[in-house]
Amino acid sequence: MIQTEHTRQLGSSMPGLDFGGIGNGTSRSSESVSNLSDISGDTSRHANQTGPYLEGHMKLLATIDCPADVMCNRFNDDGTLLAVGLINGTIKIYETEPLTCNCLHSLQDEDTMKARLPVTQIRFKHFEPTDKPEHKRIVIACYASGLIKFWHYTSGKCLHTINDPDHSQILTLAVNPENTLFCTTGDDPRVHLYDLETQKKVSTLEPSDGRDIMDGHKCRVFALMYHPTIPHVFVSGGWDDTVHYWDDRLKHSQKHISGPHICGDAIDIDPRHNHILTGSWCAGITLQIWDFNTALKIKDVPPEPLNNTMVYCCQWLGSESIISGGHNHNMARIIDRGTLNTTGQLLDLAHSVYCLDNDHKGSHPRVAIGSQNYIYIVKEEKKNN
Repeated sequence: MIQTEHTRQLGSSMPGLDFGGIGNGTSRSSESVSNLSDISGDTSRHANQTGPYLEGHMKLLATIDCPADVMCNRFNDDGTLLAVGLINGTIKIYETEPLTCNCLHSLQDEDTMKARLPVTQIRFKHFEPTDKPEHKRIVIACYASGLIKFWHYTSGKCLHTINDPDHSQILTLAVNPENTLFCTTGDDPRVHLYDLETQKKVSTLEPSDGRDIMDGHKCRVFALMYHPTIPHVFVSGGWDDTVHYWDDRLKHSQKHISGPHICGDAIDIDPRHNHILTGSWCAGITLQIWDFNTALKIKDVPPEPLNNTMVYCCQWLGSESIISGGHNHNMARIIDRGTLNTTGQLLDLAHSVYCLDNDHKGSHPRVAIGSQNYIYIVKEEKKNN
């Protein structure tokens, strides 16, 4: 997911990012982070504070200092590992259970070192207990260079590379729950579908030629997500202020939602309530909740009065909360799903929050938030009075 803030150029157009800035690649626990502290909800105490800080019911568990700016991140299925895609094309895999944040694997090859373009999305391949060991440790990644790579991360070997001439850039990818197909999008409205086992393209989904028919996107797409429990169905969102519903067996989208201006990984589906969460890169109302079946809006999430941010990424957080992050005030916030009140915030980051992911464990999962060259691992925590 390459956030461009309304520009159509990669690289130098990325807001506030220095492609040559390389850090020291170390990791450290929250106890040793001097510029980020757990504080109470009394914002007046921190009126003159500079640098990142926490507010409300959010606890810092660890901070990872990555060797370059973070573009995407993803926990594996059991939450023991976190894969982080960097702006220079490298993938780092960190240990998160136990929460040592040790860098266990670094993934790069001649292709990525030559291109030095961002990793735009990462997915751990789902596996069954009966799978062979070599099939259990695979990461699928896409790049701004247009490449898709399958990595065996424990050996550091790239098992397969797809260099599709239809893709000059790839912005995101999604794997179906059946673990048989994956789809990608790039710098045009089309969605490309591949067989996961053979890595061969099986179809391209796209809009009709008619200008008055809205059965596909009109420009680039930044978000893809399969429905967790409905086979063949996925949704997509992008710059054209629409979210489209697709059946991966059909060429055109089946229906759409109008409104959300998606500029990052900002679509999530709650299968229990069958609700869609969208995050828009815009002023005003940025987070909205929709009914999946009818495509009708259920409610707007009120903006944070003092720290409203233009959203790049958002997710359902357990059964009780929402988390989002973005640009403008460079922050992430946790929102109570029932009251829609903000319950915790990570504030005053040096740059935008481009990515986040939670480990989906329990009612208050851990969240990895990416901003600049840091990953902040936090957790919503109710405080005792």
